[in-house]
Amino acid sequence: MITVNEKLIEIISKTIADTISERNSLKIPVGVSARHVHLTKEHLDILFGKDYILKKKKELMGGQFAAEECVTIIGFKLNAIEKVRVLGPLRDKTQVEISKTDAISLGLNPPIRESGDIKGSSPITIVGPRGAISLKEGCIIAKRHIHMSPEDSKRFNVKDDDIISVKINGQRGGILENVQIRVDEKYTLEMHIDTDEANCMGLKSGDFVEIVRDNRS
Repeated sequence: MITVNEKLIEIISKTIADTISERNSLKIPVGVSARHVHLTKEHLDILFGKDYILKKKKELMGGQFAAEECVTIIGFKLNAIEKVRVLGPLRDKTQVEISKTDAISLGLNPPIRESGDIKGSSPITIVGPRGAISLKEGCIIAKRHIHMSPEDSKRFNVKDDDIISVKINGQRGGILENVQIRVDEKYTLEMHIDTDEANCMGLKSGDFVEIVRDNRS
C-alpha cells in the first residue's frame, strides 16, 4: 500500500522528470513555406511597372515580408501556376522556390539548395501584370532548415550550417534528416519546410518537432 508521502514523492519525481524531458527534447516550432518568388529591382520593374513598390501584406522573419503582389510561373511543359506570392524586400538575384510536386507539374527538375544558391539551377518564366521575364537559372527547391538566434544556438548546442535531424510525432511522424541550421541575430526560432514535406509528415505551421540526432562529422 502506497502512503501519502510516497504518493507525493512519486508525483514530485514525475513532475521533475517531465520537466527535464521537456527541456531535453529541444522542441522547434514549424513554419510551412509555400511556393514563392524573390525579385530584383530590375525584374520588379518589368513585371509590375517602372519604380513599382511592393505592398506589405504580412511581416515575416528577419525583415522579410509577404507582399500583396503575386505572379504566374511557367515551366517547360508550358503549364502555369498562378498566384505565386512575391516576398520582399528586393534582392540582388531573382529566385523562385517551389516544391517537388510543383516541379513535376511544371516539367522542371530544380536542385535542392539553400536560399540564394541559384547557380546552375532550373530555368523558369515569371509573368506579371505588366510584363514577363525568362530566367536561365533561378528556380530551386529550398533545403529544409531551422532559423535560430545565437542564444538559441547555444541552448541547442549547434552552430550555423550544422546539419541535424529532427523527430516528428503523430500518425505520419518520423525522422527528417539533413536539416540545416541557420543562425543570425535577426532570426527567431522556427523550422522551415515546404508543403510536400509538411503533407508527408502530417505537419502544419505551429506544430513542433524536436532535435534527436546531431549529424555533424
